[in-house]
Amino acid sequence: MRVFTPEQLARPTGSKYLGVLVAAKLARDLNEQRVALQARYQAAQLFGDELPDAEPLREKLTTLALERVARGEVQFRLTDKRRPGAASTLEP
Repeated sequence: MRVFTPEQLARPTGSKYLGVLVAAKLARDLNEQRVALQARYQAAQLFGDELPDAEPLREKLTTLALERVARGEVQFRLTDKRRPGAASTLEP
């Protein structure tokens, strides 16, 4: 298991917290791609079509995402997703 320090994630993103958030979003996106590829593979097997080319991942998706963020390979942008008129403070 590879270990990533907060400093490694902060270098390309400017903040260790932002680095973790970007890596988490990337891992979710990678998982969605993996699930879609598995579905295409199963459909191809079922209908006798040509199987899609895919290399099996040797690393966990979170490790892959953290590595890409630490290397600075991920481009991202921040967007404000708050609804208009929503309170800006948290209430218990």
